[in-house]
Amino acid sequence: MKVVVVGTGYVGLVSGVGLAEIGHEVVCVDVDQAKVESIRRGEPPIHEEGLPALLKKQVDAGRLTASTDLGAALAGADVSLIAVGTPFDGSVIDLQYVKQAATDIGRHLPKGRYHVVCVKSTVVPGTTSDVVGPLVEAASGLVAGRDFGLCMNPEFLAEGTAVKDFMNPDRIVIGTREARTESVMRELYAPFARTEVVVTTPSTAEMGKYTANALLATLISFSNEIADLCSRCGDVDVVDVLRTVYLDRRISPVTPQGRVSPGVLAFLHPGTGFGGSCFPKDLKALAAFGSAKGAMPGILDAVIARNRLQPGVLVDLAKQRLGSLAGRRIAVLGLAFKPGTDDIRESPAVPVIRMLLDEQATVVAHDPIAIEPTSRVLSSPRLSFTGSLEDALQGADAALLVTSWPQYKELPQLLRGKDIPLVDGRRFISPADLPAYEGIGRARS
Repeated sequence: MKVVVVGTGYVGLVSGVGLAEIGHEVVCVDVDQAKVESIRRGEPPIHEEGLPALLKKQVDAGRLTASTDLGAALAGADVSLIAVGTPFDGSVIDLQYVKQAATDIGRHLPKGRYHVVCVKSTVVPGTTSDVVGPLVEAASGLVAGRDFGLCMNPEFLAEGTAVKDFMNPDRIVIGTREARTESVMRELYAPFARTEVVVTTPSTAEMGKYTANALLATLISFSNEIADLCSRCGDVDVVDVLRTVYLDRRISPVTPQGRVSPGVLAFLHPGTGFGGSCFPKDLKALAAFGSAKGAMPGILDAVIARNRLQPGVLVDLAKQRLGSLAGRRIAVLGLAFKPGTDDIRESPAVPVIRMLLDEQATVVAHDPIAIEPTSRVLSSPRLSFTGSLEDALQGADAALLVTSWPQYKELPQLLRGKDIPLVDGRRFISPADLPAYEGIGRARS
């Protein structure tokens, strides 16, 4: 099949490369000429594990190319995927890029062949049927369901593991009311024959994506709220408290082969809060959507509010350990919102650094790959960056661990013999391995 992917961010580019890998002919379309040229060279404009090698392979094989010319790309195409951004503007989801993509596709929709227009961007329920479909119809003069197919096909890709997630999907959701469109989408994903497919309405597919993200974010904020209570209870450690919870056989089943530890338990863990391009935006958008529908999204609002507090917890622990932070040299370890990516969108490291600077501390920040994007949004005479973990710790009065990069497992060895307390915002290091340790959700020293 020939597939056109509109948008070359994490979702669009990873989906395009993945579809090429399973045998389809793919054209990635973007208005950014620099991104297009980079993709044509086989060089991804985003950082994602496994993407450079796979992109180069598909470009060299001729199965994937990139273009700014949507009309030429759509010629002879079977499916177009809308994978553009859907930012939250503070009150409602911003659909301007989705609307533009729908209109542009409609203007160039292939005539005389059944083409499926598929929304992959995260959008609120009703968007595919009530916004995208009518815009394509208006621009093309064609009728959805008769002349072209309309579908919502949400993505479930996590930054840092997006390539693996696409190539080993745990579910495929096809939101359409049309049997012909369902058939086309099943053919598109036919190589994933063992993956369970959910066929439902477009609005249900849209809601399913938001609900999946909301549940995981809720587990994080729940864990952090319990962590805050544990830290105020004396000899209580939230890590052991939550371990007590998730050893429940209804959560971690015990089989004859041993205990099963579901991956979702990674979200039932204390930390500095969730970030990135999805959870914060999607939770706010869903809460606003619910309010507009007359619902009372109290749990969603509470999840967002708790997450907003978490960076301050880390700074408070440092202040309790050191007293005043004015003039202190603080090493901030980790800038990306999670390991495996250079994405700093909604990263807790950004407010942590701003709070430290407000306290008149001197900050030296370390991250394996996210220094450059962070330096574009944060600057101060008292802020410096280093790619050397040893240099970050040199002369530090305290170290704040914000991102659980594997490199930070070396901290006990690097801090041995040094009077540098570690404030562990991810409960990544065992307290027993360090003489001076503070951690979220643990009785404070």
